[in-house]
Amino acid sequence: MKSPGFNPYLPRPIDLPTEVPLAEGSDLSMLDEAKIFAAPGDPALWEVWRERIGQWREQARERIGYSDERYRVSDRDRFSVCVAWLWDETLYDHARGTFTVDAFLDAAERDFGGFDGVLFWHAYPVIGIDARDQFDFYRDIPELREVVADFHRRGVRVYLSYYPWASETSTDIADLTARLGADGIFLDSSKEGRPELRAALDAIRPGLVMEGESRIPLARVHDHQMSWAQWFADSPVPGVLRAKWFERGHLPHHTRRWHRDHLDELHSAWLNGAGILVWESVFGVWVGWNARDRAVLRGMRRVHLAHAAWFGSPDWTPLADHVPGTTVYGSRWVHEGVPLWTVVNRGAACDGPWLHTGDRPGHRWIDLTTGTPLTVRPAPDGGVHIGGPLPAGGIAAVMPVPLGVDVPLAPVSEGAGGAGGPEDDAFPARAAVRRAKPYAPCEAVPAGMVEAGGGEYELVVRYRVRETGLYGEAPYVDEWKPLPPRLHHTGTLRRAVRLGRFAIGVREVSAGEYAEFVRSSGYRPVRPERFLAGHTDTGRTDTDRARHTDTQRPDAQHMDVASMSGGDAPATYVDLEDARAYAAWAGARLPTEDEWQVAGAAGLLERRESLVWNLTESEHTDGRTRFCILKGGSAYVPEGSDWYFDGGPQPADVSAKLLLLGAGLTRSPSVGFRLAVDLPPQ
Repeated sequence: MKSPGFNPYLPRPIDLPTEVPLAEGSDLSMLDEAKIFAAPGDPALWEVWRERIGQWREQARERIGYSDERYRVSDRDRFSVCVAWLWDETLYDHARGTFTVDAFLDAAERDFGGFDGVLFWHAYPVIGIDARDQFDFYRDIPELREVVADFHRRGVRVYLSYYPWASETSTDIADLTARLGADGIFLDSSKEGRPELRAALDAIRPGLVMEGESRIPLARVHDHQMSWAQWFADSPVPGVLRAKWFERGHLPHHTRRWHRDHLDELHSAWLNGAGILVWESVFGVWVGWNARDRAVLRGMRRVHLAHAAWFGSPDWTPLADHVPGTTVYGSRWVHEGVPLWTVVNRGAACDGPWLHTGDRPGHRWIDLTTGTPLTVRPAPDGGVHIGGPLPAGGIAAVMPVPLGVDVPLAPVSEGAGGAGGPEDDAFPARAAVRRAKPYAPCEAVPAGMVEAGGGEYELVVRYRVRETGLYGEAPYVDEWKPLPPRLHHTGTLRRAVRLGRFAIGVREVSAGEYAEFVRSSGYRPVRPERFLAGHTDTGRTDTDRARHTDTQRPDAQHMDVASMSGGDAPATYVDLEDARAYAAWAGARLPTEDEWQVAGAAGLLERRESLVWNLTESEHTDGRTRFCILKGGSAYVPEGSDWYFDGGPQPADVSAKLLLLGAGLTRSPSVGFRLAVDLPPQ
């Protein structure tokens, strides 16, 4: 439970930076559990601060008997990782039923300078709608291994999300990692993975990554090459990430999923040689990055691509070579004798000296984020002052380059490095637009339907938030960390709607009725996986189908129509397009969520056995995520976690948001549909 004084917009005490004891002989072991070492506000204390955290590193390594052996075979340059909903409309063409990896990565290069890795977010918040486990949502995609190979072809690593809070064993995710050729796993909601999972990954091949969420325990840095720097608050003068300071090869990834301003974590990552998680579609909610933050990351990418070795160097000096009186801070990294400074501007725009270092005759000074030369002026102590225009929030990467030598720059999109104006930090809003319902006119109420009237209604809609919202709204804008009881609480909204006269099916379409449609119409879906599973031999149920990601797609053109079973049970294992196809054949349409609620509240609807959620003609898209509103509830009730989809019978005012998956995965034994028609006005 949250504490009485909890403020969701402020970091919790556990998230705050840890003050470093500066007195000689201080017990430094209290730093073992820090997220960030807070930096002193007084520059005069920075030297002793650096000494103390250096002493801590030596003592801690000796105290736990640390070995860096794993880092000798691990990637160290996966700085920018995208958390991608596997069915994002930029990654999957829902109309054609095909993955579009090149289009996804082309857009990433344009907007962010590209990604080093992509994390597939695949099952939550859909998991729990039926008995499928988290691994089924990987296994049942026949071409997923080829999708991974397509990312590899573009030089992008692929990581799999794994939910330790579910009941399945960790060896399954290791098996999937091997089958798919993935590069590691990210642990959802857990700081560390089980030792047996680490052993299973090691048995596949050296270097596979295991990345925990939030602070990595010191004793596990040796076998977790990366970690989420999530819910990490920094000090006013930027501090040092404990895990990165302890092991230079370790790569934390900063992220604040609900924030609309990412400058703080970008700055911290830049000064710490750490990574960034780009997460724009959070469980069906749009939390896109603004133009300024994208530009800053593009500038970082230019340096990451060409100078990755510097950020794993043991020769790292935080808060180095500061010019007093400025709010510009830098870290100095030295690799093979060549220094590189990562610089951030934490204050107003400036155009003066902001770095003080020794002179390097025969060199010119370059900002690697933009490729532009910097201003160099003599300093009173015989060194030089380096600077140039640096916008508020801007970054730079300073390197001395010998005269006559080309500047080592990696190509990225235009406009990298800083902010151009106040409008650049505006949130790039996206509306989740409801698809217009088709018109299905009918002069009289058809058999099996009932008139539900029309007019104006004030509807009260209830839903469980679960970090998904309902219509695309972000439920936790700029909140630090949503915590129970708000995390899974029931949301309520009121909607004023006007409905025309309509009739709605008293009961859901039956399996027998759907079988007749398939036989009569010859309907075949674009993606046949799971289509009418349980009703046909071709569809196959979860328990008797091949359980491998490298199986061939079933062929919808060779469906054994004669084997289709009928009966009065609801037609299931149909997705939204399958239901729409039936409705069009029957001269009808699906009811909207509002029509379903009005009819259900009036007691006009009956339910077939067994109870299934009803699809509605309330499909939404924000251009990245598609979802549909379900009504009615289901007989299936998931157990074991609040993170699972809702189950059980639900009253008419309850709505559930179902993210639409591809490759037939939306088809479920817990989902069916009923019909509606439009009646003429009276």
